Amino acid sequence: MRTSSEITSPPVAGSALGRALLAYGEARRIAAIEARRELSLNELDARALLFVAENPGARPSHVRDHLGITSAGVTTLIDRLVQRGAVRRDLDDDDRRVNHITAIVDLDAPPWAALRAFDTGIETAIATIDPADARRTAELLERIVEAVSA
Repeated sequence: MRTSSEITSPPVAGSALGRALLAYGEARRIAAIEARRELSLNELDARALLFVAENPGARPSHVRDHLGITSAGVTTLIDRLVQRGAVRRDLDDDDRRVNHITAIVDLDAPPWAALRAFDTGIETAIATIDPADARRTAELLERIVEAVSA
């Protein structure tokens, strides 16, 4: 008798667009796993680093809220990234109780660029598409996301 973990799921039924969206999501997920493995980062650390890179000077509470973790968890996470040399803590000039977190690695240069390589590749591919088609596709995807999020 086969266990449920040995049984493979049947191919996903549905529309070609639905299958394409699922394939995109899976390709992005796999690319993220491979990038984190290459950089020896766990998922939470990678998400925090990306957030801090996009929000230089973010407070730990901003990182905490973005990731949905505890204050103790964000402190430990930031400690790991500081020790790794990926971010730095700066004291606020006006309130020494406040820290600001800034990425000190270049996420556009190897090896750190691996974290955004898939998304960069997607943007490169989109740049080859007619802008009107890209806009219509974006509108369609926004409507789909809104419909399933309602």
